[in-house]
Amino acid sequence: MLKLLENPKKLYKTLLELLDRVYTGQVLPEDLLAETIKWLLIIRDERRQRIQSLLANLSILDDEDIPLSAEAIVKLIKQHLDSPRSSRLPVLIVAAVYQAASEHLGERVLPLESHNAADKQTGSLGDLEIALVNDNNVVTSYEMKKRKVTIVDINNALQKISEKFSNTGYKIDNYIFITTENIDNDVKEYAASLYERTGGVEVIVLDCLGFLRHFLHLFHRLRVQFLDKYQKLVLVESESAVPHELKETFLTLRQAAESTEVETDLDSEE
Repeated sequence: MLKLLENPKKLYKTLLELLDRVYTGQVLPEDLLAETIKWLLIIRDERRQRIQSLLANLSILDDEDIPLSAEAIVKLIKQHLDSPRSSRLPVLIVAAVYQAASEHLGERVLPLESHNAADKQTGSLGDLEIALVNDNNVVTSYEMKKRKVTIVDINNALQKISEKFSNTGYKIDNYIFITTENIDNDVKEYAASLYERTGGVEVIVLDCLGFLRHFLHLFHRLRVQFLDKYQKLVLVESESAVPHELKETFLTLRQAAESTEVETDLDSEE
């Protein structure tokens, strides 16, 4: 007898019952396929409609209203990061930073690989790679962790850097870990000790929100561009990487944040 371990169990139990009915001839396979496709299309259209409705609500805000402050944006992103199944978001945060400031930095983010693709399959060093605007050579590689970064993680990165150099003869400038958790001092010190050992590669571990906060204040006039870029990246990601619920969550959080900002502005005028 098959034991169900997945959640929700009711869904998987129903699926097995349907397959059993097909097997016993109670339901024609073509009828089950047609009904499945029909409901998938209905669900897809309903989700698209909800997203469009949320986007329409955002556009209602007056263009003359004061945009969100840098700290309000950091708070908004933190709330999104705290949502379930958000492991892909740190990648999108850093990608949005580079997309917003590419002209100022002279660097660009390379196309994102699939959320489920392993570095060995893609040939990339990390989750996100940065190149100069007019060059395809990677100068900075980012690796994102929704947990603490360990010395083992750093050693694994060193192995990848060494293999990349052996295969291509090209060496990056920076390998940066971005984490949503606290950074232990021994990890910081170990990373800092590697510059000479790697022949000039900077290895560093940064806090995700701290990284974002510094960027938003350094490039204060680009803060709305960052938010728009991040929103676009969130919405176009596959649902295996960013579930639909997480996309709706961001739009709802942004609407609430911007509405609060407008109300605060009106109160100050009174």
